[in-house]
Amino acid sequence: MENMGILEAKRADFDGLLTDIATYVTQKKIVSDLAFETAKYCFMDTLGCGLLALSFPQCTKLLGPVVDGAEFAQGVRVPGTSYKLDPERGAFNIGAMVRWLDFNDTWLAAEWGHPSDNLGAIYAVADYISRKNIANGKDGFMLKDILEYMIKAHEIQGILALENSFNSVGLDHVLLVRIASTAVACAMLGGTFEEVRNALSLAFVDGSSLRTYRHAPNTGSRKSWAAGDASARGVNLALKALIGEMGYPTAISAKFWGFEDVNMRGKKIVVNQEFDSYVMENVLFKISFPAEFHAQTAVECALKLHNEVKDRLDSIDKIVITTQESGHRIINKIGELANPADRDHCIQYMVAIPLIYGELKAEHYEDSIASNPQIDKLREKMIVEVDDRYTKEYLESDKRSIANAVQIFYKDGSKSAKVEIEYPVGHRRRRDEGIPLLIKKFHHAIATRLSPKKCEKIKEIFADSAKAYNTPFVAISELFAL
Repeated sequence: MENMGILEAKRADFDGLLTDIATYVTQKKIVSDLAFETAKYCFMDTLGCGLLALSFPQCTKLLGPVVDGAEFAQGVRVPGTSYKLDPERGAFNIGAMVRWLDFNDTWLAAEWGHPSDNLGAIYAVADYISRKNIANGKDGFMLKDILEYMIKAHEIQGILALENSFNSVGLDHVLLVRIASTAVACAMLGGTFEEVRNALSLAFVDGSSLRTYRHAPNTGSRKSWAAGDASARGVNLALKALIGEMGYPTAISAKFWGFEDVNMRGKKIVVNQEFDSYVMENVLFKISFPAEFHAQTAVECALKLHNEVKDRLDSIDKIVITTQESGHRIINKIGELANPADRDHCIQYMVAIPLIYGELKAEHYEDSIASNPQIDKLREKMIVEVDDRYTKEYLESDKRSIANAVQIFYKDGSKSAKVEIEYPVGHRRRRDEGIPLLIKKFHHAIATRLSPKKCEKIKEIFADSAKAYNTPFVAISELFAL
């Protein structure tokens, strides 16, 4: 082993990033009306995604207590179920549900991710603390409190993602869920600045999951529960800090042994923007399609071509998909696709389905649809190209476009128009178009699991922001539970 030299045992000051995040979580007051309104829709959409996932046995088999019987009367209510769990296991259940269908919100920058994954920890801790407080004659959280914690979790995950590419060193973005969930859960549980900072250091010491379960040849269902695991770990570390577990001041920066040297190959974590409410205000909603976000506009392009090509599929010579570098790197796949997790991260598959069927739903990733030989016939005819402008504008802070184009070339020499869409319907630039569709998606989702009476009450609450903000959180959790 390389000679490390004599070590200085004197305790160092805490890394600045740990201090900045702890200060933000414990002291910053969010004042942006846009952030709160967006957070309300994010809360609705995220829970809706979780309820939709309950129709899939691959998801539900993972839910419930860690072992049979490990429930308690005043436990966390898991939406759409009758489970009553401890907050750590509740966070896993909720986190796994909301991520299962790859249909909740997205943040795209140097790193990618889904900031609403943190709702697993936030919802579980909110329900646990509120019920405990009420049992002791104290007040529980109001929904607006929870929305503020969502804004902060989004901000922590999203700002860390802006200029730091964890995927480029093979790490999975759920490390950002663990970091954000740890900070916010600790604050929600009553943690002081010092306790939050200690908890954060523990979150960095944990390292990270490998991304291998998101990519060929290992793509698999862990990518659908990894965020639930990360949010649960955040709750676990917060609880440890609250009983006095010590922190590690230079967990990030320590030479050789710290996060940057071990996990980032010596790259420094860069944060050039203050923590406020930027991420929630600009978050991307997946409204139309349960698909990896870099392909959302490609699916929309393919839908526009469906009527033209649906009766001419055998006449197609080639299909050219133009995308950004990130889309090319993550979801450009050839060869056999082993399972639904493989298919919903393949741009060719996600374009083929709407060309053939005129829609894309979660069910289209299942084996029963994937066995259609026409899908792979079309995939084999696809060429994926990268447009430098798409890549450039994907990274520009005032654009954050996620552009794709699709064009069909026929065997007789004719061709379709090149259909190009730069911003998906869930983008901030298309909010006016997107929010009514998001509400429709939410109404459909709650109807799949909850009684008509509960659905009407939920619709009534969320139709009026002031009413929603001032609704006790336990009232919300009771409406969503069975």
